[in-house]
Amino acid sequence: MTATDERTSQVQQTAVTTPARPLAKSSRAVIGNDRTLRAAYRHCRQLTREQDRAEYALIQLVPAALRPACWALWAAANAIDDLADDRTVPPPERAARVEQWITALERELMTGTSTDLVRHALVDTAQRWRLDLSELHDAMSLVQDDAHGRRFADWSAWRSWGRGNLLPWFDRVRELFDKAGVPVALRLDTQEIYEEFLDGFRLTDILTDLSADLAQGDLLLPDDALDRYPEAAGDLADLRWSPAVSSLVTHLSGLARRWVTQPALTRGMHPGPATVLNTMADLLRAQLDAITNAGPALLRTPPRPSLLTSARILAPARTRAALAWTLTPVTVPPPHRPTRHDALPAARAARNGTFSAPPPHPAGHPPPRIPAEQMPVHVAVIMDGNGRWAQQRGLPRHAGHRAGAAAMRETVHGALEIGLRHLTLYTFSTENWKRDAEEVDAILDVVRGELTDNPFRDLDVHMRWHGRTGKLPTDVVDLLRRRERTTRGRTSLTLTMCINYGGRDEITRTTAALAHHVHDGQLDPDHISERDFARHLPHPDMPDVDLLWRTGGEQRSSNFLPWHTAYAELHFTPDFWPDIDRRHLWHAITEYSRRQRRHGAAPTPSSTTTSVS
Repeated sequence: MTATDERTSQVQQTAVTTPARPLAKSSRAVIGNDRTLRAAYRHCRQLTREQDRAEYALIQLVPAALRPACWALWAAANAIDDLADDRTVPPPERAARVEQWITALERELMTGTSTDLVRHALVDTAQRWRLDLSELHDAMSLVQDDAHGRRFADWSAWRSWGRGNLLPWFDRVRELFDKAGVPVALRLDTQEIYEEFLDGFRLTDILTDLSADLAQGDLLLPDDALDRYPEAAGDLADLRWSPAVSSLVTHLSGLARRWVTQPALTRGMHPGPATVLNTMADLLRAQLDAITNAGPALLRTPPRPSLLTSARILAPARTRAALAWTLTPVTVPPPHRPTRHDALPAARAARNGTFSAPPPHPAGHPPPRIPAEQMPVHVAVIMDGNGRWAQQRGLPRHAGHRAGAAAMRETVHGALEIGLRHLTLYTFSTENWKRDAEEVDAILDVVRGELTDNPFRDLDVHMRWHGRTGKLPTDVVDLLRRRERTTRGRTSLTLTMCINYGGRDEITRTTAALAHHVHDGQLDPDHISERDFARHLPHPDMPDVDLLWRTGGEQRSSNFLPWHTAYAELHFTPDFWPDIDRRHLWHAITEYSRRQRRHGAAPTPSSTTTSVS
C-alpha cells in the first residue's frame, strides 16, 4: 500500500466512523439509500465546511438537491490541490500523486465507482447529472504542473494559468444549473466580465494564503506587479513587512476589489444564481477588507473577516435565496443508473496524440510539398460568395451558407494535410447583423449545427473563437467556449472562428484595456510600445497573418484582423466559397511560397519577384 493509499484509507475510515450531521431530506432523496454513497457525500460536505467556510456558506444558498454535487466538485478540486501543495514530499512525487489521482478518476468514470470517497462522489455526480468532465482534464493537469512551482512573467501569463485552473470547475457548476432546469443558469452576457470576476477571486485567494505560500517558497504573483515595487519580492522572501510590501498589497487588493465588483455580472440572470454570485462578491470584498487591515500579520497567518461581518452578509442572502428558488422548480435527475462515462479517458487519448488523420481528398489529390521556410504560419480567409452562389442557382441566400459549411470542413482538412499551423476564418462580422433576419438566423443555425456536430472531434485541431458575445444566442456562445476549452491541448492546427467579429472593435477593446492598465499604474503611457499593444489584444498569442485570402471576386479586407494583417500577402480569387475545396487552399499557399517578403527592406539582387511589403 502506498502512502497515498494509506492516507485515503484512513480518511475513509474516519469519514465512516465519525458522527456527521444527516443530509437534508431533498439531498437524501437525490442520492438514494446507498450507504457508501451517502458516506462519500457526507465526507465531501465535511471537507468543504472545515476547509472553506465561505464556500460552504455559498453552497448552502443553492437548492438542497444540488448541494451534494457542489460538495463533490469542491472536494475534488481541493483534493488535487492538496496533493500538489504537500511539501512533505519532493516535487516529482507530488506531481506523480496528482497524476495517479487523475488516472484513477479516469478509470473509475468507466467503472462507475471508486474506493476513494471524494472520487466516488464525483463519479456519481458526473453520471447522475450527465456532466461533461472532459473539460476538467486540463485544469487538473495544470495543478499537476503546479507541483513543480510557478512563475509568471506578466499578467497575461498569470491570467491564463488562473483561468485555466478555475473556469472548468466553475463551468461545471453552470452546467449543473442547466441540467437542473434553471432557465438562465449562470450564462453571462459577456464572458470577459465572468473571467475578470474569477481573476479577482484568484487574486483574493492568493493574498489570503500569502503566508502559507511564502512559507513554502511560492510567490504566485506576476513579475509585472512585483516590478512596480522593486524591493517587495526580496522583502516577501524574507517574510519582512516593509513599505514596498505594504504598497504592493494595497495595489493588488485594489485590483482584486475592482475585478470582483462587476455590476453587470448578474444582470438579467435568474435571481437564484444571481443571489449566489452577488453574495460571493460581498464575501470576497469582506475578505479583501480583512487583507488590507491585517498589516504585518498578513505574512504570518491568513486573515479572515469577523463572524459578525460574515453573518451580516449571509443572513439576508439566505432569505433572498430561499425566496428566489421558489420561483423555479428544480429538475431532479431520475433514479441513478450507473453508466459508462468515458469523457476523461477520451480527453487523455487526445492529449496523448491518438488523433485521426483527416479524410483524404475525394479524388485522392495529395497536398503539394512546400519547403518549411516558404510555408506561411498563419492563413486568414474571408469566406465570401455564399449568397451569390445560391442566387445563381435560384436558391435563397441562406442555402449558400449551408453549402459553405462543407467548404469550411474541406479547408480545415487541407490545412492539416499540408501542415499549416494557424487558420483563421471570417465567419460572421459585426456588420452582418445588418442583413435580412432570415439570413442572419440561417448563418447562426449553420454555426450552431457545426459546433454541435463537432466534425473535428477526432482531429488534432484546437478550436478558438474570436469576437464579441453581444447579440449572439447564449447557446452558441456556450458551444463556442466549450469547443475552445475541450481542444486547448491540441497542437497541430489552431482554427480560429471569427464570429461577431469586427477589426475596429478589436482595436477599440485593446485600447480600452491599455487605458485600464495605465489607470491602474501597470503601464506608463509615455512608453507604450507595439509589443504592449499586442499583449493586450483579445488573443495576444495569435501570430501575424502571413497570407490573407478572399474568395468571391471582391478585393478588400472588410474590417478583418487589421492589426494582424499589416504585412500580410493578399490573395483574391473569383470562386464563390461553396465551390472551394482543399486544393484552393493549397494553391493559395503555393502562390505565397513564390513571393519574396521583405517587410520594407530593399529587394535582394537575385530577386525576380516584386512586392510592396
